[in-house]
Amino acid sequence: MEREAWHAIEIESVLESLGTSRRGLSEEEARRRLEEYGPNELREEKRVTPFQIFIGQFKSILVIILILSAIVSAYISMRKGEAYTDTYVIFAIVVMNAVLGFVQEYRAEQAVEALKRMVAPHVLVLRDGREESIESKNLVPGDIILLEAGSRVPADARLLEAVNLRVDEAALTGESTPVAKRLDVLSPEVGVADRSNMVFMGTIITGGRAVAVVTTTGMRTEFGKIAGMVQAVEVEEPPLKQKMERMGRQLGLISVILTIFVFIVGVVVHEAELETMCMMAGSLAVSATPEGLPAGLTITLALGVTRMARQKAIVRKLASVETLGSTTVICSDKTGTLTKNEMTVSRILSRGRVINVTGAGYTPEGEFLLEGDRLDPKDDGDLELLLRIGALCNDAHLHESNGSWTIFGDPTEGALVAAAAKAGMQSDDLKARYPRVGEFPFESARKRMSTIHATPDGGKVAYVKGAPEIILERCVGIYEGGAVRPLTEEDRERVLSAMRGMARDALRVLAMAYRELPSTLEEFEMDEVESGLTFVGLVGMIDPPREEVPPAIKLCKQAGIRSVMVTGDHRLTAVAIARQIGMLEETPRSVLTGDDLSRMSDDDLDEVIEEVRVFARVSPEHKMRIAQSLKRNGHIVAMTGDGVNDAPALKAADIGVAMGIKGTDVTKEAADMILEDDNFATIVRAVRGGRHIYDNITKYIRLMLAANFDEFMEITIVTLLGLPLPFLPIHVLWV
Repeated sequence: MEREAWHAIEIESVLESLGTSRRGLSEEEARRRLEEYGPNELREEKRVTPFQIFIGQFKSILVIILILSAIVSAYISMRKGEAYTDTYVIFAIVVMNAVLGFVQEYRAEQAVEALKRMVAPHVLVLRDGREESIESKNLVPGDIILLEAGSRVPADARLLEAVNLRVDEAALTGESTPVAKRLDVLSPEVGVADRSNMVFMGTIITGGRAVAVVTTTGMRTEFGKIAGMVQAVEVEEPPLKQKMERMGRQLGLISVILTIFVFIVGVVVHEAELETMCMMAGSLAVSATPEGLPAGLTITLALGVTRMARQKAIVRKLASVETLGSTTVICSDKTGTLTKNEMTVSRILSRGRVINVTGAGYTPEGEFLLEGDRLDPKDDGDLELLLRIGALCNDAHLHESNGSWTIFGDPTEGALVAAAAKAGMQSDDLKARYPRVGEFPFESARKRMSTIHATPDGGKVAYVKGAPEIILERCVGIYEGGAVRPLTEEDRERVLSAMRGMARDALRVLAMAYRELPSTLEEFEMDEVESGLTFVGLVGMIDPPREEVPPAIKLCKQAGIRSVMVTGDHRLTAVAIARQIGMLEETPRSVLTGDDLSRMSDDDLDEVIEEVRVFARVSPEHKMRIAQSLKRNGHIVAMTGDGVNDAPALKAADIGVAMGIKGTDVTKEAADMILEDDNFATIVRAVRGGRHIYDNITKYIRLMLAANFDEFMEITIVTLLGLPLPFLPIHVLWV
């Protein structure tokens, strides 16, 4: 029953393989399978309890020496009948640092808990043909589940029935718009993001309703695999903690050796009292231990965290501040971090003419320029038709608030609405004149979308937009100068050549087409509507780089930090943006794709990764390999991410950076730092701040060690000469 390609077989074969039917499982069979497969829960294989985290704070060599000093001090106070002031002060320092460390580490262990919160608590199932609500943890493979708008999918399942079903899979795949689902059998090679006949645990039904059969539960689901990857990542101690441990061991060894030596000299040579020498040993141990160092470091780091928060970088773990200062490579996503995440129509191909569009973002202000001269779309029928198709074959809406324009819906569709608005063509007016009477939503497998509209003269027309190569295959005519003529092979090649030129300039390209339909047609068949089309033109859109990114990358180069783009976007788009922002260095291995990575062994990747500046079409698994390879090469790596599937890579990096605006709770829990503005320049500012804090910490450590060395040598010399102790442990603590 453990089968991966449930999306690639017929529905009846799925039911047969799962040993179930459309009536659902019997109660008895469901109980048996629950025992066989276990509960539908995300398990934590190596759960660290709060108690273990707290006890772990006392394993530091520095802390152990302080505790031993406190014990010795308590013993002496007891013998003398004095107050336990020394002991209380030492223990207060130890406990304060333990509490601070516990709070930081406990918060860092919540990534899997965040995943658990994304699992639906209850679900409607069919058992013995009857509907009943059960706890989702009791779901088993073969259960028939009922889903409707607002439901959170409780397990991975194959669709049996779907009516206008749309699912928000952003948490799992990073896809920003709801995905239209269908029942068609798909190719076995289709990736998770394109499995349109499946629904996945943790995703949300945004529209329609469905009946589905559960295929996998618990840790075998896609969410479960991510949880397993998060748990499998071995998190290394921050560089600061490693250095402090190393220094602690060295100080501890020196302290023990000299203390024993001085103790023996005092007792044997000077015949000092045992109690006096115990006091001396306690003073030596405390003087050798920079007891103020943990508290000083905590205060320094906490002040750094506060400063960074004012610059929109929220640091979740204090030790990460110092790690930030040691960063040598920043691996950044493209969309929304290096770019604005505001698609803008910048170029149009209409009637063989290249028309440039000015303006940026979703603000409906700009001009249409043909060879530098202003063009009014209302006086140009070809351009007016193209903009009308883009605005009507569209589900996005522009919204203005306090002079700022935002988009509700897909950013690409928002760019088309904004382009039409620049021509004075308001979306609401167009929809009133051309009411929608039918539609075939966009699907990744089809790479196109169609809407059917009633026209003002009583007719019907289908407007189609999509990938140029797909649309051209379905076109038989081309619209030019207000008339339609047959589409020739020469026309096709000319359009495809223009498309490739746009793609090289980092533009996302869509083709626009239409088909006039009989006014009496009431039932619409997809293949009929989307064939025999008339090609109208191409629209090129760009997500422009943030203005502050090129200076930030230049600053990184000056500071010896490598900037690397890691994106799921196409190679051409990624390379074009990298060139625009000054990230790309032209070498034979400056760009690698996900396919390249899949063919490489870890050793091969380690050899070439120093040259790479752009990784395109990569998966979350690839991101984790990239982070691990850079770390094997000795780098301190900062990695950005926003979707649930990025959580393993963020945890594998030295500094995981989550997006505050578009990031999920899971990535934020797995991250060391959260960007409030999703901006690459904020990472660079945080790294610079981390370097300043690192310098301050270095100066503070030198000061503490110098003071403690003076105290240690003074006590040692005085004791060797047989003179009275100049300091008691409590005095040393207050110096």
